[in-house]
Amino acid sequence: MGCVHGKCCIRYPSSSSSSDGDSGRHGEMKPFNNRHILTQRSLESVPVPSHKFTLQYSVLTQHGYYPDTVDRENQDSFCIKTQIQGNPDVHFFGVFDGHGQFGAECSNFVKDRLVEILSSDSTLLDDPLNAYTSAFLATNTELHDSEIDDTMSGTTAITVLVVGDALYVANVGDSRAVIAVKDGDQILAENLSQDQTPFRKDEYDRVKLCGARVLSVDQVEGLKDPNIQNWGDEESQGGDPPRLWVPNGMYPGTAFTRSVGDSTAEKIGVIAVPEISFVRLTPNHLFFVVASDGVFEFLPSQTVVDMAAAYTDPRDACAAIAGESYKLWLEHENRTDDITIIIVQIKGLSKSGAGALDSGVDYRPMIMRSIKGSLDASTVSESETYASVRSDLSDKQQSCQHSVSTNRSSAFIVPSPMPQRPLQLDEG
Repeated sequence: MGCVHGKCCIRYPSSSSSSDGDSGRHGEMKPFNNRHILTQRSLESVPVPSHKFTLQYSVLTQHGYYPDTVDRENQDSFCIKTQIQGNPDVHFFGVFDGHGQFGAECSNFVKDRLVEILSSDSTLLDDPLNAYTSAFLATNTELHDSEIDDTMSGTTAITVLVVGDALYVANVGDSRAVIAVKDGDQILAENLSQDQTPFRKDEYDRVKLCGARVLSVDQVEGLKDPNIQNWGDEESQGGDPPRLWVPNGMYPGTAFTRSVGDSTAEKIGVIAVPEISFVRLTPNHLFFVVASDGVFEFLPSQTVVDMAAAYTDPRDACAAIAGESYKLWLEHENRTDDITIIIVQIKGLSKSGAGALDSGVDYRPMIMRSIKGSLDASTVSESETYASVRSDLSDKQQSCQHSVSTNRSSAFIVPSPMPQRPLQLDEG
């Protein structure tokens, strides 16, 4: 969910159905154009020598089907960079979902510059939280200053930085990262990020304080009462979600509350400050998934983990999930979004090599506060955390960012979503 072309207020006329890619299970759907289907299917691996385990990964990106703009570019991009700063224990995985007329340019710009800025930051390993936030804000500023017109275009960014046996997950927008956790005879999906949309009360309150009108398209068009500011939940109301509009205009209509770029939406509270979560890996962490909302629009996190766990080869898992996502898009709409997914398997991490508890299910928060632009991190435990890291913003953005927290303390903690239907492990 996001902005223009499936991510904004644009309505789509009816059209004939299209394909699901090269997934053989859905043979009744014929591919529109094979050159768009299921690319980037290599299998790679990289060691993490400090903790004696290996990351084995694959990435797949699939062009969406848009009947009215069949030659439209794939606006998704991805970045995988191993051995950041020449360190064999530091690796980066990111997915960037562009939107708007220049969405492809925005996502490609951000996927290049974000990791470059991170890699050049000498404080990265000493203070990864501040380095991550600074990199997002610097990339956002550079995109504004570039030749790319980002007034009504931008990108989401979901990224995972592996530092030894630790994961730092930085999210801006509504793409998602999920980790698979073995819990007895089950494999549970634990979200490493939370979608930043007006469905979230904290994000709704923040953008309202920045002057945004929050209305669904039906409300804007007079089909529903605009005074009813209750849209249910994203699972049931995703077809006509609440969107952000300037006070006296019919734009930009973004269904997200954070992004990189989107300089017009930035004036009403759409910011590039990432929410950062932290995970200390244990042997119970099996793999993690980083994907655009083309995957998660119709597939819950638990279903994605179930499907990924059914394959030993992440290439096959990526293909199966992309194929199912494509099929579900065409069952619900006459188009599909671009689909990008990275699956990273955690192989060989032993109890002696891990630096945390045996179970990955006990999640307690690390509280991070910003005091005059600096971070004061108070660690409650070395398990999964969700926190919004505050950084230097413009006066208006800073006011919008902080005013919501006055009744909640300066720390913003997002609770771990409840796991959905678990996958049963075979005995033995």
